[in-house]
Amino acid sequence: MIRPPRRLIAAIDTADPSRARDLIRAVSPHCGLVKLGLEAFCALGPAALDDAEQKPVFLDLKLHDIPNTVAGAVRALLPRQPAMLTIHASGGAAMIEAARNAAETGGTARPMLLAVTVLTSLSAEALSETGIAGGPRRQVLRLAHLALGAGADGLVCGVAEIAPLRDAFGAGPVLVVPGIRPLGSDAGDQARVATPEAAIAAGADYLVVGRPITGAADPASAAAAIAAAIT
Repeated sequence: MIRPPRRLIAAIDTADPSRARDLIRAVSPHCGLVKLGLEAFCALGPAALDDAEQKPVFLDLKLHDIPNTVAGAVRALLPRQPAMLTIHASGGAAMIEAARNAAETGGTARPMLLAVTVLTSLSAEALSETGIAGGPRRQVLRLAHLALGAGADGLVCGVAEIAPLRDAFGAGPVLVVPGIRPLGSDAGDQARVATPEAAIAAGADYLVVGRPITGAADPASAAAAIAAAIT
């Protein structure tokens, strides 16, 4: 597995291939990885990874299906060599184990498998609407036990869940944290947010930052400022 030393991940979610290339070129000097999510992947297909060849790619597809289907999807992605790949922890232990077994067929170059716990767009109230009581923290810990026990290398979580996860599992699991907003940034559709400095101080390994970088007048300068704040 690749574990880049730089902790900033820039989210490059756009359906425009030329804009994706321009953004990747601008932010690459300041980031450990670039993230390609559903928008870019649905619009551009697996070729989107080829446009990001100069940087390790965090492929954020949040795979969630029956075990056989997820395993097949992971195997299909291996030739593109993503450094990180997301699945939903709520898919269950059998699905996560199938994804890990499929990833192992890539040998030592396999992607880091990250289990998404509770989306940072979900508040306690929104989570309760889905039938899950007790708030995000309790659900994150529940899903973390399941996912790590089934073979996930790490977790995607909100900043408020970092401390309880570190208390429960120590420094071992890789924690990737979205919902990052520098001071003065619009939270947008994120419900659970934190500054880059707060997330790193809490124990995050990697931070995912999208619109505060890609929506900036100068994405390169925005990425550089965030990178400087967390080194």
